[in-house]
Amino acid sequence: MVSTMDSTMAATQVRPAEFNDHTAQTPTLEKDINEKFDAIKVDTEAVEPDLDLYVPLKMDGGIIDDHNPLTIRAVVVGICLGCLVNASNLYLGLKTGFTFSANIFGAIFGYGIVKSLSKSNLPIIGGSFGPQENSIIQSAATGAGGIAGIFVAGIPAMYLLGAETGSPKDDFGAIITITLVCSFFGLFFVTPLRKFFVIQVARELKLLFPTPTAVALTIKSMHAGAAGAREALSKLKALGAAFTLALVQRVASYYAVGILYDWHVFTWIHIWSGYTSWAMNIESWGWYFEWTPAFIGSGILIGMNSAISLFGGAIIAWAIIGPALVHYGECIGKHQVDDDPRWEDWYSFASLSNLGHETPSPRYWLLWPGVAIMVFSSMAELFIQYKVIGFAGQVIWQKMCANINTLLVKTGKHSAYFSERAAREVKASDNIIEDPAPPEEQVRMWMWATGLVVTIAAAMVIFALQWGMNPGLTILACVLGFLFSFLAIQIGAVTDQTPLTAASKASQLVFGAATKNSGLSITDAQRINLVAGGLASGGADVATALTSDFRTGFLLGTSPIKQWYAQALGTLIAVFLAPGMFILFTTAYPCILDGSDHCAFAVPSVAAWAAVAQAVTDPAVSIPLKSGIFSIVMGVFSMAQVVFRHFYLVGEREKYREYLPNWGAIALSFVLPSPVFTTAAMFGAIVAWVWKKWKLSSFELYGYAVAAGFIAGEGLGGVIGAALQIGGVSGDLLGTTLGCPAGYC
Repeated sequence: MVSTMDSTMAATQVRPAEFNDHTAQTPTLEKDINEKFDAIKVDTEAVEPDLDLYVPLKMDGGIIDDHNPLTIRAVVVGICLGCLVNASNLYLGLKTGFTFSANIFGAIFGYGIVKSLSKSNLPIIGGSFGPQENSIIQSAATGAGGIAGIFVAGIPAMYLLGAETGSPKDDFGAIITITLVCSFFGLFFVTPLRKFFVIQVARELKLLFPTPTAVALTIKSMHAGAAGAREALSKLKALGAAFTLALVQRVASYYAVGILYDWHVFTWIHIWSGYTSWAMNIESWGWYFEWTPAFIGSGILIGMNSAISLFGGAIIAWAIIGPALVHYGECIGKHQVDDDPRWEDWYSFASLSNLGHETPSPRYWLLWPGVAIMVFSSMAELFIQYKVIGFAGQVIWQKMCANINTLLVKTGKHSAYFSERAAREVKASDNIIEDPAPPEEQVRMWMWATGLVVTIAAAMVIFALQWGMNPGLTILACVLGFLFSFLAIQIGAVTDQTPLTAASKASQLVFGAATKNSGLSITDAQRINLVAGGLASGGADVATALTSDFRTGFLLGTSPIKQWYAQALGTLIAVFLAPGMFILFTTAYPCILDGSDHCAFAVPSVAAWAAVAQAVTDPAVSIPLKSGIFSIVMGVFSMAQVVFRHFYLVGEREKYREYLPNWGAIALSFVLPSPVFTTAAMFGAIVAWVWKKWKLSSFELYGYAVAAGFIAGEGLGGVIGAALQIGGVSGDLLGTTLGCPAGYC
C-alpha cells in the first residue's frame, strides 16, 4: 500500500531480519518471495534451486548485454509512463490516501512499447533491446511517478487549516520549490544507501526487497528468448485489457455512480422499506461496496493475510469500537441531511472539523490508536535490528575517515589514526560480495554530495523566505528525512510495506514539540509543522522508491550511474507535473481544500495530517484521554508481537508467523475514514485466492499484470473525470445519482 497513507500496497507479510549465518534459509521469507515469483510467472523448473538473490541474476545466453542502456527512447518512454502513474496517484491519493509505485507498470508497458520500436530501422528509435534498458525504463518511470505523496497530505492540509491563504494556482511557484527540494533531497541522499542496503547488509539482514526483486525477475523472464517474448506479450495484453476496462468503468461511473461504482445496499433496503428501516444506521458507518478497480487490484497483490488484517481492523474500528463510543457518549456523529425526515438516521462519523470546540467524531478518536500502532510497531522493527544500526555507524565512520585521510594526503599531511581506519574496510560478513559495478559505473561521491549540500542550502533559504521556517528546523527536517528513510528502506526491504505513514506522523509530533513555546501563532506553527513534516516524509518517500529501483538494477546488472541519471530526469519532470495535477484537481473540486461535506474526494490523508497538526499546535485541541490510553495499550501490544515473532517464532516455530495479524494493516483501518476501501481490497484478495485455487498457472501469468492495470486505469480515469468537471460536462451535471443516499455518492 503506497503511499499516502504513505504505504505501498504490496505483499505485507512481516518478516524478521536477523544477523544469522547467511547459509541458513528462512522458510517464511522464501515463501514471501516465492509468492512474488508466482505473481510474475517465473517458471519454477527454470529457476535454479540454489538461486542466490543477493548477487546479480544470471542472464540466459540469448539475452543481449546492453553496453549503453541509457537511451533516449528508454528515458522518454519511462518518463511518459511515470507521468501517467503520477497523475493517477494524485487522484487515488486524494480519494483514498494511498499512492502506488510505477515499477511493474513501467517495466511491462515499457517492454511492449520499446520492443515494438526496436524493430524499426530508424536511428534512436530502433535497435536491440535488452533487460538493462528495460530497467532504465522503469527507473525513469519510478522517478517521474514519485513525489505525489506531499500533494495528497501535507500541502492540501495547509489550505484546509487556513495556514496558507490564496489558492494553489496563485502559489504555484512556492509549491514548485518545495517539490523541488523534497524530490532532489531524496534523490541525492539515497545514492550512498544503495551500496549499504543492496550489497553490504542485504544477505545478513535478508533484505529481499520482494517487489523490486519481482520486477527484476519479470524483466529477465520477458527477455528470455522466444518463450519470454510470448509470455511478455500475454502479460502486456492482460495489463492493457485491465487498464482499459478500469479506465472506461471509472469514466462511465461518473454518470451513474450509484449503479456502476458505489453499491449502497443498505440505502437500497431503506428505500425499499419506504424509508422506515434501521438500515441507515449501518450505512452511516461506511458499510457499502465500491467497485474500485484500484483497490480490487491492491487486494490481488497484498494476499489474504494483509487483506484479512485490513478487513478485520475495519470491523474492530467501524463495527465495534466506533458504535460503542457513540452509544456511551464519548463521540458523536453529524447529520448528513437536516431537512428531510426520510434520511434522519443517516449520519457521518468521520468528521474532523471543529476540533476542540465540540465532542469529537469516532474517526478522531480512532486516529490515535492507528498512529500509535504504526509508530510503535515500526520502531520495534527497527530497534530489534540494533546490529544494523551499529554496522551503519561503523560504515559511515570508516567512510568519513577515508575521505579525511584522502584530503590529508593531498595536502602532504599524514595521520596514523585516519590512515589506519581508512584502510580498515567494514564488512557485515566475511564473504560479502563486491559491488559488481566498476568504479566508473558508480555515482561519484562529489556528484551526490554536492547536490545534497546545495539542496539543503536551498531548502534553508526557500523555507525561510516562503514558509517562515528557520534554518534550524529545516536541518531537523532533513535529519528526520534521513532517519525515516533508513527506517522505511530497512523495514520495506523485509516486509514490502514501507511505514511512511508512521514516519510522517512521528515527524509532525517532533515538530509540534520543537515549535512549542516558540512564540509562533497557531497558524504559523501549523504551517511549519506541515511543511517540515512534508519535507521529512517526502524526502523519505522518494529515497525509499529509488533504493528499491537500485535493487532491481543491481539484480539485472544495470549501471548504477545510468539508473541514477534516468531517476534524476524522471524526478525533474515530476517536480513540475505533480503540482500541475494538484492544481487540476483542486480547481475541478474546490471541496478538497475547504473540507466541504459530500465531496467527491474523502482526502483521508489530508484530514489526518490536519488533525495531527492541530493536536500538537492548538491548545484547544487535545487527544481524548481514553483514546490516548487505548493507543498506548495497542501500541505496546503491537510491539510485543514484533518481539514474540522475532525471538520466539524461530526454527521449527517459524512456520506460524504467517498466521500472525499484520498490525500495520490493522492500523490503516483505524486511520481510514470508513471501511469501504478495506472491503474492496478484501474482495480482490478473495478473487486472487479463488483464481489460484482454480488455475494457478493462469494467475501466475496474468495476476500481477491485471492488478497493475486496474490501479493505473482507475487513476487515469480520475484525471479524465477532473477534466470533465472543469469542462462543465461532469457526471454531477449530466448523470444520475440513482441508488445513492439522499442523492449523494
